[in-house]
Amino acid sequence: MPRSVNHVASRARRKKVLKQTRGYWGARGNVWTVAKNTLEKGLVYAYRDRKAKKRNFRGLWIQRINAGVRMHGLSYSEFMGKVHAKGITLNRKALADLAMNHPDAFKAVVDSVK
Repeated sequence: MPRSVNHVASRARRKKVLKQTRGYWGARGNVWTVAKNTLEKGLVYAYRDRKAKKRNFRGLWIQRINAGVRMHGLSYSEFMGKVHAKGITLNRKALADLAMNHPDAFKAVVDSVK
């Protein structure tokens, strides 16, 4: 009995990968095995860095809040402790936005926790 191979499905699978690697440099974009490996590695990086992006932004927000509260004579840790004690529900993203773009509103928040 002859071997049965589903060429339609395997061709579609290869086309899908090669379409995703279009624009890559050299053989990474058009040689099947190189393209497959490159795409798999790229998807791993994308998954990992979606998580890292969240960590990076949290660090940035903390730096911005710290810079803002130091102008008012507090440290970041003192400020956040007082914010939680007062029950203010603004998150770090919102506080960092206030510190950067709306200094008067941020000053009002700092004065309310002092």
